[in-house]
Amino acid sequence: MKRILELTEDGSHTLYLPEMDEHFHSIHGAVQESMHVFINNGLNQCTQDEIHLLEVGFGTGLNALLTLLHREEKNIHYYSLEKYPLTGEEYSQLNYAQNYSTDIQAHFLQMHHGAWGKPIEIVPGFELTKLNCDLRTVDLSGLPAFDLVYFDAFAPGKQADMWTDAIFQKISQQCKPGSIITTYCAKGDIRRSLQENGFAMQRLPGPPGKREMLYGEKDH
Repeated sequence: MKRILELTEDGSHTLYLPEMDEHFHSIHGAVQESMHVFINNGLNQCTQDEIHLLEVGFGTGLNALLTLLHREEKNIHYYSLEKYPLTGEEYSQLNYAQNYSTDIQAHFLQMHHGAWGKPIEIVPGFELTKLNCDLRTVDLSGLPAFDLVYFDAFAPGKQADMWTDAIFQKISQQCKPGSIITTYCAKGDIRRSLQENGFAMQRLPGPPGKREMLYGEKDH
């Protein structure tokens, strides 16, 4: 699968998939989008000190890096699902960590080249477990109950089978009451599906270039 490195409007990288005509992140700003959707309206809304986090789509590792950088005193157990991991050549070109210390740059590379299928302590208080799998078929029941979900799959128009009732039911069953789910998508049918699977949903203002996004809390 060919992936082309591109710059977005905030100067941060994204990858473009010609065969899907799809970008990994917003062309208006990859870091801006991830900060708005997943950090400000996800991580920062969690009040507990210890968080079990599920990410759908490890991709470029941007959400994981930003979570590491902005976790403050939170103890994070980060589980990320990815069917098609980047190659070393691809992730080594990404510029997300270039304005940080060499330690942060090393942590970002460790996130990518670290082993799949087992926990990796990136720093004390941040443990990453990458799972090379397909959400449509994987059994999540062996994982911990989650406090926070970053739903960052490709758009419904490009990958509709990742946005179904069955997918949201699977995720909901693995979430604690009061857990948070956040996604850049604001489609009405997605909001209704999440509501039908136990999340009290609301539309929030979206990141630059997008009017709205979805935020939900599990109500039962």
